[in-house]
Amino acid sequence: MKRKRAGTLPNRLAVLAGCILLWTHLAPLPVLSQNRPSASKVALPEGARFKQEIEAFLSSDATNPPPKKAILFIGSSSIRLWKNVAADFPKHRVINRGFGGSEISDSIAYAARIVIPSKPRLIVFYAGGNDINGGKTPEIVFEDFKRFAAEVHKSLPRTKIAYISIAGNPARWAQVDRVRKANSLIAQFAKSDKRLAYIDVFNPMLGDDGLPRPNIFVNDRLHMNDQGYAIWKRVVEPFLGSPDRRQAPQPRIFAPARGLPGRSRWEGGGDVRQIERAARTNMLRPGRPRRNIQVQL
Repeated sequence: MKRKRAGTLPNRLAVLAGCILLWTHLAPLPVLSQNRPSASKVALPEGARFKQEIEAFLSSDATNPPPKKAILFIGSSSIRLWKNVAADFPKHRVINRGFGGSEISDSIAYAARIVIPSKPRLIVFYAGGNDINGGKTPEIVFEDFKRFAAEVHKSLPRTKIAYISIAGNPARWAQVDRVRKANSLIAQFAKSDKRLAYIDVFNPMLGDDGLPRPNIFVNDRLHMNDQGYAIWKRVVEPFLGSPDRRQAPQPRIFAPARGLPGRSRWEGGGDVRQIERAARTNMLRPGRPRRNIQVQL
């Protein structure tokens, strides 16, 4: 009769348990983030603030992606109504992300959708006036700006943010003390971080009497006309940095030569016949200086 070996079943169970334990440690854990859609692809809930405007930005980005490392202007209606902002700064790649009526908190809420994906090198930010008008204190406006900067720098630590001061205007001049306080708090904070800048448009928009210039606003006395935006262009441009866009070549000069009736002169350019004639005579070799050519037409 065969004798049973003691401990055979317990030993087998122990080995099986050890294999299961080893497998659980070696098996790769599922990476949930790979299947998680980015914030920019998650549908906005019904009733979300500025849903139509934000979806328009996202739709445009899907068919015509904005350039990377550009200058992104974002904020309330003064940014939205700056229709020719790209033409005002032709040496730079510019993206306009203005949506009228917005407050700083709205730009924070939608930063992951309309700011972070384009990875701008500079953000020009104008908001805060609607916050003050809605009853927020200067301190809340200041804290919200700090939250916006932190939200951006969490994903884009090297991106610079230039804050355009809240502008005074005739329609809301009764709020000017709170506007000045909010501007002052943000201006002081901007000095603490080399990635931040404060752009003062408040004072350049005032007249000699210390009041907003009436001729730089449209009929609502709140939004600017072309003269107002001309001030913004002049004040904002020095903060944009070095040109990041090549200029189109300047038109070449073709003019009659002085004192020579019936003759013409080519100064570094000219019409097709003159250029072809110069090429045939081997006068446009690479590396050779351009010459003035006088020909009888």
